[in-house]
Amino acid sequence: MKTTSSDVGFNRTGLQTSSLEGEEAIEGARQGLPSSPGDGSGILAVRASYAVEGDRLGSVPIPGTFKGLFTSTKELLKGNKPTVFIDKLGERLAFERTGVRLYEGALAKFDLHGTWPGGPSREQLEGILRDELAHFLLLREALEKLGADPTAITPAADLAAMVSKGIPEVLADPRTNLVQCLEALLVAELTDNDSWELLITLARGVGQDALASRFQRALDAEADHLLLVRRWFTAGVTGEAGIRPEATAPAF
Repeated sequence: MKTTSSDVGFNRTGLQTSSLEGEEAIEGARQGLPSSPGDGSGILAVRASYAVEGDRLGSVPIPGTFKGLFTSTKELLKGNKPTVFIDKLGERLAFERTGVRLYEGALAKFDLHGTWPGGPSREQLEGILRDELAHFLLLREALEKLGADPTAITPAADLAAMVSKGIPEVLADPRTNLVQCLEALLVAELTDNDSWELLITLARGVGQDALASRFQRALDAEADHLLLVRRWFTAGVTGEAGIRPEATAPAF
């Protein structure tokens, strides 16, 4: 690797690099001096007023086809709420689309920084990227067959984008190396695995057993991704620390 995350440099964020100002900051904290007048109650009140006046986080669009309208009506009459399933399908669709971009970013980091013992190969990263794209296409097909609009941003998709917005930024940041990017990808893969499990439960609950079986195969692939990313990241960090691989192997 050309750069590592643990190189020593002139980091001035800690108190030890500015002892005089550090002592003043500690003394101010002891005296309980506020950094600004007032407390947090004002901002909490403003947020509460916004919450009362604000709208919800989007909505699931009305089905644009007769088939979609018929399917939704039939499920509602049975007591189910198919819009929850559509909402979560839209979430996974958006997440998998982002997943393709994430692994494109990882490949760019690979080409710049290379790999390490126990790290990923380019072929492995490309394989995960292809899986992410295949899962995106699967979800798009599922939404279309249900009569829903795969181009719509559902509330769950909007929320997931807000929750995970820092992950693409890590991959795009020119200061990060591949090991650091794998830590961000690990967060994405953990979320992805749990979200596919929930989607399978919802699919079976609304009688979409065939879809649930296809989603299970996607989950199996995502579980493999998680194991690989976790292994690569661990090897990268322990390698930087100079720890021998046998020292980190689990005992049986």
